[in-house]
Amino acid sequence: MENSIVIIDDEPLFLDSVRRRLITSGFKNVRSEQDPNKAAALFKEGRSFDVALIDINMPGTSGIELLDVIKNTSPNTECLMVTAVNEVSVAVECLKKGACDYLIKPISGDNLGLAVKCALERKRVLDILHPRKKMTSTALTHVEAFRSIITRSSNVLKILKEAELHAASDIPILITGESGTGKELLARAVHCASSRTKFSFTPINMASITGSLFDAEFFGCTKGAFTGAEKARIGHLEQTNKGTLFLDEIGDLALDLQGKLLRVLQEGEYLKLGTSKPQKTDVRFISATNIDLDRFKHKGMFRKDLYYRLKGVCLHLPPLRERKEDIPLLADKFLKEFSDISFKEGISEKAGILLMNYDYPGNIRELRSILQLAVNLAQGRQISANFLPTHLRKRKPVARSYSQKEEGGSIAPLEEVEKAHVLKVYEQTGRIKTQTAKLLSIGLNTLRRKLEAYGVA
Repeated sequence: MENSIVIIDDEPLFLDSVRRRLITSGFKNVRSEQDPNKAAALFKEGRSFDVALIDINMPGTSGIELLDVIKNTSPNTECLMVTAVNEVSVAVECLKKGACDYLIKPISGDNLGLAVKCALERKRVLDILHPRKKMTSTALTHVEAFRSIITRSSNVLKILKEAELHAASDIPILITGESGTGKELLARAVHCASSRTKFSFTPINMASITGSLFDAEFFGCTKGAFTGAEKARIGHLEQTNKGTLFLDEIGDLALDLQGKLLRVLQEGEYLKLGTSKPQKTDVRFISATNIDLDRFKHKGMFRKDLYYRLKGVCLHLPPLRERKEDIPLLADKFLKEFSDISFKEGISEKAGILLMNYDYPGNIRELRSILQLAVNLAQGRQISANFLPTHLRKRKPVARSYSQKEEGGSIAPLEEVEKAHVLKVYEQTGRIKTQTAKLLSIGLNTLRRKLEAYGVA
């Protein structure tokens, strides 16, 4: 079935221009509406579209009011807001009300097509994960592809399922999260779950790419292309053709080099140094960052056009302090990895409580380092609190269960303890989320996700 798109704008020239560009891009079922009231009536009568492009500033009914109507009558329609005024507060309001993106006029053909494709990909994934669909389970189809990611966190499992669904397309993925949360592991898993798994996965630390090396490393060169080019060199784009290019720490790429990367994403081709004939490349781009790229682009530190190119879909990996139910699983994995023989002694209850109470600013990577140090000191004995770093031992213990083994099926004891504690505090505060989050020392959004997982409003 063809995707249906509706464009709603009071400017006839803009309507006609956008409609023609979308049809040229391959979208055939495109409707335009100049009157926002008529557009609202369409949705109220039960008409539904896959994507709606909505101008914000229209007479009579504003775009934000129309957004409310669409989300109330056709919640599965993905809405792209369009405006000539770039105001952050307006963009935030639109996104809070359910819009999936915010486009500034004039919109280039490339950005328009990409935004619509991203909206359709988002709709495809959300339709699969929708509670009313049969596919409500977070069980993975490509189990082997994601085996390296250890978790029992319901939030992380949902992210993995979404990542698996996106693996079926070639849309660019931006993975966000603090250092040490496993962004490269997730990128590799997406690659392994995709049709590109037989081809190269090439990770590149963008922070290490300098201006003088970018062209040679990415595009390659012929012998003698420049001083010092004593032999031909195959670039990342050629080496990774038909595979996946993982751009780690993308936020650290210099501004002048961001334009060169953008051209590859836009044109799908590049020029090898020393040649004059462009070469085509078929590469899936996955990027990762631990910085706020949205803030960077507003400050002019990251190109907006490149940001939207890379952020086809965004996957956010939570820090370890927001998924503490995974600590026993990860600890068990690391202990087996560090021990030449089966590590039967495990971790003492006191040491386990200390591990559970720590917030891990370095995330999973820090937990791994802590346990490696403890194994070295323990020399085959049980890991007690004495073998943990001083800054963990000095923390005041808080009663919190620790278990390295699952009991009673797929639900871990720790999850049940945490659930009971969260709900108890929630009731004690009179079900006031802000007070509950403060008492539990967790973020408000984290609390909301937990309550949603528990089936509590």
